[in-house]
This record gives sequence, C-alpha cells and structure tokens, in this order.
Amino acid sequence: MTVTKMSWRPTYRSSKFRNVYGKVANREHCFDGIPITKNVHDNHFCAVNSKFLAVVTESAGGGSFIVIPVSQSGRLDSHYPKVCGHNGNVLDIKWNPFCENIIASCSEDTSVRVWEIPEGGLRRNMMEAVLELYGHSRRVGLIEWHPTSSGILFSAGYDYKILIWNLEIGEPVKMIDCHTDVILSMSFNTDGSLLATSCKDKKLRVIEPRSGRVLQQASCKNHRVNRVVFLGNMKRLLTTGVSRWNTRQIALWDQEDLSMPIVEEDIDGLSGLLFPFYDADTHMLYLAGKGDGNIRYFEITTEKPYIQYLMEFRSPAPQKGLGVMPKHGMDVAACEVYRFYKLVTLKGLIEPISMIVPRRSDTYQEDIYPMTAGTEPALSASEWLSGIDRDPVLMSLKDGYHRPNQVVFKVPVKEKKSVVVNGIDLLENVPPRTENELLRMFFRQQDELRRLKEELTTKDVRIRQLELELNNLKNVSPNNA
Repeated sequence: MTVTKMSWRPTYRSSKFRNVYGKVANREHCFDGIPITKNVHDNHFCAVNSKFLAVVTESAGGGSFIVIPVSQSGRLDSHYPKVCGHNGNVLDIKWNPFCENIIASCSEDTSVRVWEIPEGGLRRNMMEAVLELYGHSRRVGLIEWHPTSSGILFSAGYDYKILIWNLEIGEPVKMIDCHTDVILSMSFNTDGSLLATSCKDKKLRVIEPRSGRVLQQASCKNHRVNRVVFLGNMKRLLTTGVSRWNTRQIALWDQEDLSMPIVEEDIDGLSGLLFPFYDADTHMLYLAGKGDGNIRYFEITTEKPYIQYLMEFRSPAPQKGLGVMPKHGMDVAACEVYRFYKLVTLKGLIEPISMIVPRRSDTYQEDIYPMTAGTEPALSASEWLSGIDRDPVLMSLKDGYHRPNQVVFKVPVKEKKSVVVNGIDLLENVPPRTENELLRMFFRQQDELRRLKEELTTKDVRIRQLELELNNLKNVSPNNA
C-alpha cells in the first residue's frame, strides 16, 4: 500500500460545511475568575454536559475541580465550592454520558473517584465521593466512560495497565496489560466493542476490550503517534503525532489493517500537542493545538482525498485544553453543530466557541442534524461484560432536548477489601515506585495511625465511664438491700 500525501491546494467540491465558522460567546456568556490548573499533564482538564461545566483547578495540597451550572456564566466567586477529596493532583475528569449529575475523576493519588453533583450545583465543598476505586499502583492519567453501556468505566494508569470498572459492584473486572509504556489516549468505536490506544512505546493498538486481545498493532516509525480517535462507523482511525522531521502530522488508518496509514499529512512546524475531535454526525474533524489559538477543521470522506481541509478558526489567546458540549446541548435554532469550551489559563477564563453552519432559513435543518447518540444507555454493565454489543440509542434534536433522564446511579454496597483481577490482588503489597509515592504512602499511614489512636482514646474514655457507672450501680444495690 502506498501512503498518499495530501496537497493543501483547495479542491473545489460541494460541501454543506465549507462555510462553517467559529463564533466566540459574548463576554457575559464566558466563565471568568477560574483558577485553572497549571499542571502540564497533556489532558483537557475540562468536561462539559448540558447541565454542568467542570474544570480542574489549582489547589494547595491535594487535587480539586469546580463544577459550575452551564447557565451560570460570568465572574466566579473566589470562595466558590470545589470537589476536593483527592490527595493528589486531578489529571482527568469525565461526565457520565447517561447520568448528567455523575462525574468521574482520576488523580496522582492512584485513585479513581465517582461523584454525584446535586441539582443546581455545589453549595459547599464536596469531600466524599460516592465511589472510591483503588486498583492502580501508580498515578492514573486517563479515564473514559463506555459509549453505550451504563456503569462501565475505563482507567489507564502510569503502571501501564487499563482497568475496566463495573460500577454496579464498584470493582475492577478486567485488566488490559498489553502496553509497555504510558498510555497516551483511548478511543472507542461507536458501539464500544473496540478500543484504540496510543502509547509512549510508539505503538498504535486496536484492542478487543473484554478479552484484552490486541487485534491490530502498528509500530509508527515515521509518524510518532500522540492521540488517536475512532472515526465513527467508517472503520477508520485518525491519529495526530509528529513526523521524523518533528513537524506536527495527522494520519488516517484502516482499523482492520494498521500496516501502513492510508493518508499522512504534515500540519505545521509548531511543537504543541494536537488534540483531535471528531463529529460523527457531520463527519467533521477538528484539530486544536495545545498552546495554539486556532482550531482547524476538515471534512472526512470515504473516497480520495479522504481528508478535506475546510477552514480555520483563529484567536490570539492560547488554549490549555478544550471541553466539548454533547450534541443534545447544541443550539439547533442557531445551526450550531459543535461547541468548544476553551481554557485560557493566563486570564482564568473559559470561552465557549460555537461552530455554526450559516443558513438563511429559520426552520429546523434536518440535513445537518441527523439522529444522534442520546442519553439512554443501550445495555447494562453486566450485559456488556457477558459479550453483548449494541449501537447507541439514537435521539432527534428536532424538538429540543427536554426528556428527563431515567438513569439512576446506584451506589454498590462494598464489603470485600481485596481487588483480584486476572488472579492478582491489586491492593496487596503494591510497592511505591517513586519518592513522592513513598512519601504519600507514609503520610497516608500516619493519618490512619492518628485516626486509630484517637479512636482508641475515645473508646478508653467510654470504657472508664461505663466502669464507673457499673461501680455506682453496685454501690447503690447493697444500700437498697
């Protein structure tokens, strides 16, 4: 197979998206005064759904993030409550796609936590998670919810392992152990039957997640892969990375044959990581560079030239990360097809950017809003784990989004303390690998010792009180006699 090199010369083909433009929200609809984290981890630090905007914040000791109702724009109070139960920096946050009050977070403290945000947002700091999940031996850098099953969460740690958590029982049920270095990104196909990963070991993998079997693997010598994304049902993958000449590059792959990319294209000579975002409804690909101010967008087709450059949104403010609003949160009256929430660290600002298809008519534009994945799960966690695959339950955006969510998150009752996956107890004898981990473990044990001593003292006092009461009763009895 020969790799096709694309040309930047515009080819004039008809596309309903060729005039899509980016529109920044007015200042009063931006979120201001937010202490956005200064962590250099290559994640977005931002997650959005139709109810809430969550952003990882800078905090002294431990890790925290804030959750703001999306309708509550403007300047944030400096004492605004936070979600602050983690003992280390928060590295990733993701909203549950089927239950919009449930958010998962992962941290340097090796834990994954699941939080339930009350309706209307937080009124005080939240310290207690509904679930605390321990199974990784090192910090956890990535989390992803399964796209069609409720209660399945994937986490990738710096121990080079991916754990699959069944939140119906609050335990890890599978461990994917095929990576030899840090996992950089994870992406699911439409029905969640395949998982694509990029890794620091310079390999691109397509994995069957339930068995952990690697179906396809590419060793990328000319294209060093950073991020990977499944292109909906097209049986294609798109990766962003770096060429051998250190230029930023994208590559298109056939998911059933990773021997060589179908197309490679150099983007520019900048150094920031390229984040890919794919909209399966419009077949549009957005590329946003970390530290850049611009967002390029393309149309993906099944025939040559495969990747068609459309236009570029430009802004002078550099972006640290980008959150993306789900489709049911779009403003269909304004012909909005995608919405980013851009983190501008230096200004403590979050800027919504709407991608709009210009149309004269005020009627519902059915051609740009096909049936889309909704907020109803297609199957339960136990069904998916048993081997069943189902496509997402689709919904129409025509009448707006008013359906009340029927999914209720149930917290499992946890009794057993050991976590056994593939015959290995993940919580037993996990040695610290760095000085920081050793210190964290030491301080955690010190806190536990302090708590146990206080508990012992309290019980000693109670025993003394009961002994005195018993003596009093004995003394009263003879006198009565």
